[in-house]
Amino acid sequence: MDKAMMANAGKYLFAIPFLIFGIFHFLDGQDMAAMVPAFIPGGVFWVYLTGLALIAAAVSIFLNNRVKLAMQLLALMLIIFVLTIHLPATINDMNAAPNLLKDIALAGGALLLGSMATDEQSQEQ
Repeated sequence: MDKAMMANAGKYLFAIPFLIFGIFHFLDGQDMAAMVPAFIPGGVFWVYLTGLALIAAAVSIFLNNRVKLAMQLLALMLIIFVLTIHLPATINDMNAAPNLLKDIALAGGALLLGSMATDEQSQEQ
């Protein structure tokens, strides 16, 4: 497998879970609202907004449009999840650590993919 094929396969494989996670936010929004920290008002609104953001990030990758910006925003959102949801949960229960580590890794992957973006809009930034 050559470098270009690996890069394309990798970016699409990276995007698929975000598309699916985003759809899950709309299918199960009421139940997911319990994960929104109590100090943040709005509950299910944030579930739907983050679901939309996850879908938008995946679509950006699939269409190769504004990938650099989308990956920067995705990484920021994932780090916010780490700090507001996963870190407090892990402090209280070490069984929550895999979600913390998953989102840290995904944020790193998003930044890496964004740094390699070759779409026309990303080259202008």
